Amino acid sequence: MTSTPAVATITSGATPAAPAAIHGRGPWQLAWARLRRDKVAIGSAVVITAIVLLALLAPLIAHVLGHSPDTQFRTTGLTPDGIPVGPGSTFYFGTDDLGRDVFLRVIYGARISLLVGVVAAGLAVLVGVIVGLLAGYFAGTVDGVLSRLMDVVLSLPFLVFAIALVSLIGPSLLISVAVIAFFSWASVGRIIRGQVLSIREKEYIEASRLSGASDLRIMFVDILPNVLAPTIVYATMLIPLSIVFESTMSFLGIGVLPPTATWGNMLAESLPYYRVAWWFVAFPGLALLITTMAFNLLGDSVRDAFDPRGDQFRTTGR
Repeated sequence: MTSTPAVATITSGATPAAPAAIHGRGPWQLAWARLRRDKVAIGSAVVITAIVLLALLAPLIAHVLGHSPDTQFRTTGLTPDGIPVGPGSTFYFGTDDLGRDVFLRVIYGARISLLVGVVAAGLAVLVGVIVGLLAGYFAGTVDGVLSRLMDVVLSLPFLVFAIALVSLIGPSLLISVAVIAFFSWASVGRIIRGQVLSIREKEYIEASRLSGASDLRIMFVDILPNVLAPTIVYATMLIPLSIVFESTMSFLGIGVLPPTATWGNMLAESLPYYRVAWWFVAFPGLALLITTMAFNLLGDSVRDAFDPRGDQFRTTGR
């Protein structure tokens, strides 16, 4: 007895289901999708946005309160013994040693810290990317000279150099930005150089050379887009480092000088009063801590989002 093979039949009126379309996504789309699912990234972005808005609206807040950050309330802002007044309905964060509003000075201090952090980090990234591209692409003598230059910059002691420069020129906001950017670009350059060294021998780079593309076009059109991800990650982490550097310089008296409100200046002024006026040191210290932590957490999230080996889509994650 022979068996007959089964024949598949299609019932009348039924049509086969069309396969679902598959849409490809690039690394930037994948990174954005990961960031949107990252609760730490969203929380950090919200905190940073709130700090930026407070800094931008500082003049408006001062207008609503009816005084500037340098206004001294000798009668209502100080006790009869000359001690700063604590937090209350009149002064939300209390007052400082001169009877000035700590709340308003903290907000104005955010303007200086964010300005220095963003500008110094931007300059450092710009110089570091250019030097890293040149060193990694041309290699040979160019790489040797630029690499030794980066080694020299990284070996210089930050505070000693800053103190020496300020003693010659004088402290100012511009000097603070220049010093911080000078000591930061070499780290960026090293990272970009390593990335370029691994990319310059790829097949599509060789194809661009054979097609007659110039070195400038290859560096900025073919290579630069492929190193933007680590550049963005490092820039995000460089901003809080620049903010800490600025606060350190102001704390030591070699940054932005009083009466300009900065977190470093406020911390330095609060030292003689930390036992009797905890708010004087607590609120600028908390502002510095929250800001730097928010930027660092955001930088970690951006790094994880661009890492193709990271599994950010797990349901038990952040």
